[in-house]
Amino acid sequence: MPVFNDAPVRVQPYFGYRNQQRLVISARALRSGKANFSRGGRWQAMRTMLSQFASREVEGLSVTLEFQDSAGQKTHHPAETDREGFVHFDVPLSETALPNDPMWDVVALRWSNSEGDQCVEGHVLAPSGRAKLGVISDIDDTIIETGITGSFRAIIRNWRRVLAEMPEERLNVPGVDAFYSSLGGGSVLQNSDRMGKAVPTLSKRPFFYVSSSPWNLFSYLVAFKKTRDLPLGPIMLRDWGFNRETLGSSSHGAHKRDAIDTILRTYPDMRFALIGDDSQGDLTAYGDIVADHPGRIAAVFIRTVGAAFSPEEIAAKAVIEANAVPLWLGGDYKTGEAFLKATGLASDKEATQIVTTIDKAHPNDQEAVS
Repeated sequence: MPVFNDAPVRVQPYFGYRNQQRLVISARALRSGKANFSRGGRWQAMRTMLSQFASREVEGLSVTLEFQDSAGQKTHHPAETDREGFVHFDVPLSETALPNDPMWDVVALRWSNSEGDQCVEGHVLAPSGRAKLGVISDIDDTIIETGITGSFRAIIRNWRRVLAEMPEERLNVPGVDAFYSSLGGGSVLQNSDRMGKAVPTLSKRPFFYVSSSPWNLFSYLVAFKKTRDLPLGPIMLRDWGFNRETLGSSSHGAHKRDAIDTILRTYPDMRFALIGDDSQGDLTAYGDIVADHPGRIAAVFIRTVGAAFSPEEIAAKAVIEANAVPLWLGGDYKTGEAFLKATGLASDKEATQIVTTIDKAHPNDQEAVS
């Protein structure tokens, strides 16, 4: 948009992840101000959110990823942003060991703009090499009511929630400290002196989030998780374009399926608990994943909204149960606690926090569906 034509180009890093052989991280080049979700009244809230949707993407920007392995060896990986401003790095590693405790590896992204050479820190999740169980969670209507999934009509219908509410207002929970110095990915520096270092994660088990919300909401969703003290993890969002491929319900399902398949391939020795809700076909999608990846899914957690199950959901429920995968359906904390105990998650305070968040957000939900 013209209002951002003169803004210096900045690079917004997204959370990356790695295993021993491969590092993946993406970023986006934009002409817009940084997201600031501090309290400042409704007008400031609307300005902040509008700036996230009205940012101008920058095509053809040269961005270099700098990574330092555990032996101190630095590598540089140049790439260019595409027509939507995205730059994707998929870097082969020379058997870079995973840490004993989960960490965020700090990398550097470098580019130049009208103000000179720039550098921003990016964070790459390195799960513990001993981790045997991870969590893949939906976001929309599972831990936050976004009101925006699927179409721009939904944004219009829920304009106040999307444009005029700060993250902490969703559930009115005080903010907590986290290791990021700015929302959505580190402080902008002339040089990153933390590059190559590792930052402890806030959870013992790795968390991955899959959502059909647009990438424009990345900083907002990170801020929301910080105010709720939820574990941070890579967030797989979508690029929304004005076409059938990116706005239809089939695209929503395909995006989630592709993201989950990628996570499962990246960590073949790890099993995962899947968390979602029944408002957007998560139960059906998770049933397919259980069938296609036997032995890889430790449990399925579905928050129900009260609507009758479709024939596809009933079939998916049967598939999950036939594969002896524990299945939780409901929104009541008492039954959620029993589910956690059954799946071995009860001792994990971050997993318990997800259950608590869902229940507090939806206190009037009906009892668990059997």
